[in-house]
Amino acid sequence: MNDNSATAASFIATMIIVYGVVIVGLVVFTIWIYWRIFAKAGFNGALSLLNLVPGVGQLICMVILAFGRWPLEDELDALRRGGPPAGPMPPGPIPPPGTSVMPTP
Repeated sequence: MNDNSATAASFIATMIIVYGVVIVGLVVFTIWIYWRIFAKAGFNGALSLLNLVPGVGQLICMVILAFGRWPLEDELDALRRGGPPAGPMPPGPIPPPGTSVMPTP
């Protein structure tokens, strides 16, 4: 191998490494974005890992978000009806000092 082919080979190897790092960065960024979207919609953020399924992962995520009933919508509907929210109950009023927090029979 002469000097030109060694230089070309090292340039190609460097470009492959840079390309791989950029691709991994884009995949991690996409998963982070979808994690935040799923969490804000009321779903488990781990559904964003479906993006790792080659070919159809992003399509599956978009279908879930576009056509699925969001847990956030269920909570909003319950609040509009005046019922308790679907999630954990908010803390009640703080009892005054010196009183028991246990209900009396």
